[in-house]
Amino acid sequence: MKLTAVVLTKNEEKNIERCLKSLDFCDEIIIVDDYSEDKTLEKIQKLEVKSQNLKSKVKIFKRQLEKDFAQQRNFGLTKASNEWVLFVDADEEVSEELAKEVRSYVLGDRWKEYKAFYIKRRDYFWNQELKFGEVKKVREQGIVRLVKKNSGTWMGTVHEVFHTAKNIGQLNSYLNHYPHQTLKEFINDVNRYSDIRSEELFNRGTNTNAFEIIFLPFGKFIYNYFLMLGFLDGPAGFTYSFMMSFHSFLVRSKLYQLINTGSPSSRG
Repeated sequence: MKLTAVVLTKNEEKNIERCLKSLDFCDEIIIVDDYSEDKTLEKIQKLEVKSQNLKSKVKIFKRQLEKDFAQQRNFGLTKASNEWVLFVDADEEVSEELAKEVRSYVLGDRWKEYKAFYIKRRDYFWNQELKFGEVKKVREQGIVRLVKKNSGTWMGTVHEVFHTAKNIGQLNSYLNHYPHQTLKEFINDVNRYSDIRSEELFNRGTNTNAFEIIFLPFGKFIYNYFLMLGFLDGPAGFTYSFMMSFHSFLVRSKLYQLINTGSPSSRG
């Protein structure tokens, strides 16, 4: 049985080479590119020249994101030629241990009862691995990333989740994640994702108020930094907890603005 990897890209020239090299164990690699304006596609082409084996695996599709990550993933799922599909973000890397484990599950017959698998993820920020706070749950429990075609669908415009009524298994090895390595990148990402999330909530008819705008971000910081032990990750842990709380502030503030201006298109 063969395996397809799906990677979403948008201006990922800093990350794409590391990501693709870690996917060389897959039989097919689908790139869904949101019209990158940097050297992402150029780097993919150069990498293909270096590795003839990889060159035959990579297929690039250009598609507008249109502020909906779930539909971008679902599009990639439709383009996969193989029964099993591994979803990897461009700023992620499949560890050697995970590559071996994924192949053993895909090729093995004794796991037929599972149609999807949780994969644990390690986050690296400011040259250190984060183990607590915002990332603690995904590090210990994982997220669904290995799925069988026609077993479910991705839902949610941002922070999308794979929904399935089938049995979900658990892998033990890790994806390595290298998000927003500079503060500038972090701020840009938080601003971008809060745009999408606030519009998603607006379209659902979700309301908000001044109390939520002020106290929800504060509560999230207390939860991640103290209750989830984010302080044990040192300055990086504080920064990560603070920025994710700032994300909550922006989401609720932008949602409030959308409600009062009437529609997403009215926002300046």
